[in-house]
Amino acid sequence: MDPVIVVGAGPVGLALSLALAAQGVPSVLLDEGPGKDEPRPARTVVLREDTADLVGRLGCSTLHDEGLRWAGWRSVRRKQLVRAVPLGDEEGTVPLPAPVHLPQHALTGGLRAAVTAQDLVTMVPFSRIDTLEQDPNGVTVHTREPGSTWWRGSYLVGCDGARSTVRKLLDIRFPGRTAVERHAVAALRADLPWPGEAVLHRSPPWRTGGAEVTARPLPGNVWRLDWLLPPRGELVTPDALIIRIRDTLEGWCGETPAYELLDTGVYTLHHRLARRWRSKRAFLAGDAAHLLGALGTQGLDEGLRDAENLAWKLAQAWHQSASELLLDSYQTERRAAVASRLRAADQSLPILRGSAGLRTLVPGSARGHDTLLADGHLGCGPLGAPPSYNHSPLSPQRAEAHATVGTAPGAPVADVRVTAPDGTAVRLRERLGQGHLLVILVAPGTGVWDRRHWLTAGVMPRLVDAVDALPVKAELLVTESYPGATAHTVLLVRPDGHLVAAFGGVRPAELFAAADAARGGADTAHGGDAHTTPSSDRTADVN
Repeated sequence: MDPVIVVGAGPVGLALSLALAAQGVPSVLLDEGPGKDEPRPARTVVLREDTADLVGRLGCSTLHDEGLRWAGWRSVRRKQLVRAVPLGDEEGTVPLPAPVHLPQHALTGGLRAAVTAQDLVTMVPFSRIDTLEQDPNGVTVHTREPGSTWWRGSYLVGCDGARSTVRKLLDIRFPGRTAVERHAVAALRADLPWPGEAVLHRSPPWRTGGAEVTARPLPGNVWRLDWLLPPRGELVTPDALIIRIRDTLEGWCGETPAYELLDTGVYTLHHRLARRWRSKRAFLAGDAAHLLGALGTQGLDEGLRDAENLAWKLAQAWHQSASELLLDSYQTERRAAVASRLRAADQSLPILRGSAGLRTLVPGSARGHDTLLADGHLGCGPLGAPPSYNHSPLSPQRAEAHATVGTAPGAPVADVRVTAPDGTAVRLRERLGQGHLLVILVAPGTGVWDRRHWLTAGVMPRLVDAVDALPVKAELLVTESYPGATAHTVLLVRPDGHLVAAFGGVRPAELFAAADAARGGADTAHGGDAHTTPSSDRTADVN
């Protein structure tokens, strides 16, 4: 079968090719540029816990080498500290997960290095497409000079950014809002009063502070500073930016400390959402499908989630063929998730930016508004929390055997410690992205089980048989506990880490039905194999 064609070698395209390779799917990665990025210290990315784990699983080592996990978050209004939030693993607290902050060129470079080491990915520089043709069996594209070539693929994914050529060739509209926010940005090296902590300062009391300034730390005492600008204000000259930097540092430190200016820039944020994310065998992902970023939300986070969601579905289609429902579910799930994020940001903008008459829509004081704004930066609440696909077409019908646990169906599972039948103990997220479902048995006392009798203890023999009978490949894992789950609860998890269903005990028929729903049913359109549901005499609860 032909490889998958991925157009665009930014972080999303690179991550998608690596995610496909992890599931045994070859790809051709068409890079419009020379295959390397110019270092820009002022252009950075913030990765939430789930997307940072995804990038790490794909082999990107720069998260540890050039990224920094924030130790805390501070919200300041005028001269008053509004909120201080510990992040990460601080003893004696239950803090929020710490985002990872790193330069975008470092992230891209780490992903490129992982691609170079991957035999299943062919990266081709200086390859800008100008023609795209589809037929029932695949996709054909042409790249223009200097490397004029025709390429044949089984599927195609456009990860080629906001000005996506793929989207234009597919004639897909990209409506939305222009110039939602403008920011001046500077990267500098200096000693600031909050080492390792990110700071959001609203209404700073100095003349050039504007409405808001943010300081986000990087390794080596480097900081990225962002000043919110008026939507249609005057141009920011270099001299004006230097004055902003000096005034801001003096406002925070009492006097302007010694600093080294590394990079500057001005950027404008847009909010747009493509009408369609799938056209037959072609798909859109990342900035080609959506633009967001106001109020601290991270478009790259959503682009990486696109790649993770689509990769396992394309892998299913490539290896075994897949139903149209499974392929359509990418657009249904991801577009709805991003649309929800955009709605939350658009509804919050006039309130948080001080438009008269709308403040009453968000109850509480300025402290409450600052908390809502922090959500976008910290990856929680409606502006930042990982998406839940609770209305997915891949969700199984509710059955009496379904159990309620601390994770709702469609939501990302908790990252508990799990043990495989060979005795390997790892975090649950480390088993994701391999193209198969996960079946997890909650069994207190697992840590003292004798590995020699692993598969013959308790309910394991029946569960092993039930997993072997599933219509798709699944890996069986065991955990000591799971939030909200009782002993002998069985969880079914998708390859991208979202919960399909939980069951009270071993329920072979219901487990089979849920697994069949998660793969979108049999591929009747492409002559997919028909599986027989386990007989009813195996449906009893063996709790």
